[in-house]
Amino acid sequence: MSVRNTINLGQLTDAERAGAVRGLALGAEHLLQVSRTQVPIEEATLERSGVASVDPSALEAAVSYDTPYAVRQHEDLNLRHDDGRKAKYLEDPMREEADVILALVGAEIRRALGT
Repeated sequence: MSVRNTINLGQLTDAERAGAVRGLALGAEHLLQVSRTQVPIEEATLERSGVASVDPSALEAAVSYDTPYAVRQHEDLNLRHDDGRKAKYLEDPMREEADVILALVGAEIRRALGT
């Protein structure tokens, strides 16, 4: 189960690209951390299945949860969860943390350029 958001980085120099890869990794890890605080929890299997990954060649990052019930837990708004845990545990944090993730990517690109 994963959700997608796109940041258009345009043409990048090698240094900018390296910074973008590091920024995407930091952004994905940040999203994973925030989403783990909202993921439904019974035995923590779903929470532990969360992974952040980056494809440097495509300049893509992903956060995913890999259990047979991850999609149902994310999409079914009628399921009951413990306090602070909920459906949309990945989609909501991605939307709420978009500015932070963008700032992380931008900071790493600037760092790579020495600015």
